[in-house]
Amino acid sequence: MEISSIPTTVIQPWRGRIPINLGELWAYRELLYFLTWRDIKVRYKQTILGFTWAILQPFMMMVVFSLFFGNLLKVPSEGIPYPLFNYAAVLPWTLFAQGITRSSESLVANINMVQKVYFPRLIMPLASILSPLVDFAIAFVILIGIMFYFGYPPTLSILWLPVFIILVLITALGVGLWLSVINVKYRDVRYAVPFLTQLWLFASPVVYASSLLPQKFQAIYGLNPMAGVIEGFRWALLGTDPPGSLIAISVTIVLVILISGVFYFRKSEKNFADVI
Repeated sequence: MEISSIPTTVIQPWRGRIPINLGELWAYRELLYFLTWRDIKVRYKQTILGFTWAILQPFMMMVVFSLFFGNLLKVPSEGIPYPLFNYAAVLPWTLFAQGITRSSESLVANINMVQKVYFPRLIMPLASILSPLVDFAIAFVILIGIMFYFGYPPTLSILWLPVFIILVLITALGVGLWLSVINVKYRDVRYAVPFLTQLWLFASPVVYASSLLPQKFQAIYGLNPMAGVIEGFRWALLGTDPPGSLIAISVTIVLVILISGVFYFRKSEKNFADVI
């Protein structure tokens, strides 16, 4: 067979006005599923407790926070038992923290694929934020049990919960896109991410309620995208005060982070194979 008769595929950068080629992402959906499932299996491969770790991490965080902030410091919890008040915030926070940690490492951890095979690079950070959903689902079962134990059965407000879960994933994806690109250039990002998540944890209403802040600071506090999302979780699950303007500001910031992250990722992805 002559070389000229071999079919040739020319790969060119996506030039649409929208920075994401949704058709291409859909065409590679099986790869997204494979990478997501691979991350889940690798996380629990050769572990003694297996999926029990998905329960232990948020549960132990709840125990520690309840001991120090609930019992010793007597942090107000809007009339809700502090362990339940805290666990309802720890779950979305854990989902977010795991998402940004894994997505920030997604490109560097798959260096061979990036350099040798073509596929939409966006699939890597996307798979990294989807895999923690398994941990979230397992730990959520424990949350339902705690709610019934303290006499807070789910109400119709829980129907809003998928909206806030999506907001958590979108926030993690937006932040993860920025960090994954920066990590390609500067590998010390992996050391900065744990420190960043620790600071972000205490800057978010996980161990306290946002209502403790004076009203004049609520708008500024809403610039933290996780503030409105976490308060939304508590409202949907426990019937606390609706987040109101706080969630509106947080959603706006979430969209800004996501859109800017997608554009930054698209601008930088052509150089990944050379820089990484």
